[in-house]
Amino acid sequence: QVQLVESGGGLVQAGGSLRLSCAASGSVFRINAMGWYRQAPGKQRELVATISFGGSTNYADSVKERFTISRDNAKNTVYLQMNTLKPEDTAVYYCNAVVQPAFKPYESNYWGQGTQVTVSS
Repeated sequence: QVQLVESGGGLVQAGGSLRLSCAASGSVFRINAMGWYRQAPGKQRELVATISFGGSTNYADSVKERFTISRDNAKNTVYLQMNTLKPEDTAVYYCNAVVQPAFKPYESNYWGQGTQVTVSS
């Protein structure tokens, strides 16, 4: 079994910064793509940023130039540095990972429990 545990959410004023972390633990052989998604009240979950095992990144247009995704493969951890936060960034942020479990020939998709980010105006 694989678990993803997020941390780093909270309340911040507009223009401020937060850093989210997500650590994978359990029966992990290799973590391929990792990413962050978010869901605001009344809206669908949307992609924020993804990063491949080799470090290639992809961002939603709304967060380009403000957010940076990175990962530490040795720690099975992905980060999201969020700068110049706006009230519209308020949402529950979810970590996602495509994991090949130990001793398994296939990948599975895992989600964290979510962490609340609230940006006040």
